[in-house]
Amino acid sequence: MIICVCRRISDREIARHARAGMGFDEIQFELGVATQCGRCEGSARDVVAQCSATCPSANIALAADLAQGPSWNIQAA
Repeated sequence: MIICVCRRISDREIARHARAGMGFDEIQFELGVATQCGRCEGSARDVVAQCSATCPSANIALAADLAQGPSWNIQAA
């Protein structure tokens, strides 16, 4: 279903980004949802909240991947 008519953003697209660990502000920046008329903001936030509640480990998994990166293993010389 189309959530944002102005930008033609579907609930599936919002949900995909939310399941990847993105919050509403990040999704808004990435997709442009709720940046024109603003009528879809409530519905878009609902989709993000539902996806975040059903997949709470997405952010934890992302943080675990970042912790293994080279910037975390810098040793003082």
